[in-house]
Amino acid sequence: MADPIPLTVEFTGGLEMLFSDQRKHKISIPGQDEDGSASNVAYLIHWLCDNLMKDPRKEMFVLDDSVRPGVLVLINDSDWELEGEANYELQPNDNVVFVSTLHGG
Repeated sequence: MADPIPLTVEFTGGLEMLFSDQRKHKISIPGQDEDGSASNVAYLIHWLCDNLMKDPRKEMFVLDDSVRPGVLVLINDSDWELEGEANYELQPNDNVVFVSTLHGG
């Protein structure tokens, strides 16, 4: 069994309202997912919805088991597209930022 992974997760651009109006969260997630694979960003997104999100409007954050279009994901200040997107294996003390670029009107 892998050790838990300590992370800092931040939500901006309005996403923080889905997470108790708190922008920055220090969390610890299991080091492995249910299948025994190393925890990755896809697992983190699922974990956040199940364990941290208090708002019922999950569709404002996820769509089809990934972040919805218009939500930027930064891993240690780098676009997740450069890091393997949802397949990026999380490392201890990673900083993952979710930024909504969608604005209602």
